[in-house]
Amino acid sequence: MTEITHYSQVWAHRTPRARLFMWLGWVALVALFVFCWHLMTENTIWVFVLDAPRQAADIGGRTMPPEWGYLPELMKPLWDTINIATLGTIGGVIMAVPVAFIAARNTTPSATILRPIALFIIVASRSINSLIWALLLVAMIGPGLLAGIVAIALRSIGFVGKLLYEAIEETDARQIEAIEATGARGAQVLSYGIVPQIMPAFWGITVFRWDINIRESTILGLVGAGGIGLKLNASLNTLAWSQVTVILLLILGTVIVSEWVSARMRHALI
Repeated sequence: MTEITHYSQVWAHRTPRARLFMWLGWVALVALFVFCWHLMTENTIWVFVLDAPRQAADIGGRTMPPEWGYLPELMKPLWDTINIATLGTIGGVIMAVPVAFIAARNTTPSATILRPIALFIIVASRSINSLIWALLLVAMIGPGLLAGIVAIALRSIGFVGKLLYEAIEETDARQIEAIEATGARGAQVLSYGIVPQIMPAFWGITVFRWDINIRESTILGLVGAGGIGLKLNASLNTLAWSQVTVILLLILGTVIVSEWVSARMRHALI
């Protein structure tokens, strides 16, 4: 008689080598975390850390009650903050539109020279925070609203440019080919084939960036770039915690209103 042997195979999600590499990866990740934690906390004074809850409770007690009589003095700085965000957004959009068309593969006049330059501008703008832009501009052109407006504009170029050039690249090529088939030239193709397709995205990006800029412009005064941040910095320096409470509540209310306005405008435009 012939003996028949049955071999059963057990299914495994990963091969032994894959499991080994996975565990080695986790070990390396844990080791990296421990090393970074040690590097970041080697100069930490843990006595202060343990005392932090008591200090937070002490400051929290000083913030109450809010000094509501300080509110009228904040109206002009708040208006300056809104103007910084609005004018900065407009300036950033004006500069970002040509950069976006140059960065998009289907509209760039030079894929080897101009497109990399446009992409570099977008990356550079997004890499530097608006607070750093404001700090540099205050040093160059002096403190005031102009430094804040330019800082917001320079920061907005990367955000608007990136999203807009991606929208340009995602346009329907069939509509563009249909317009080209009529004998339309480059400018006409741009005006009738590309621009109508990206206008909803353009308005949505612009309004969304304005909403973000409202939040960012509230802190530019900490480095002298105008707005309500100047009042916040002054109150912090004098330890006027009841005034800080009023300022923070006003900033919170402004952000909530700008978020609501932004959502309504995007719903109406898109």
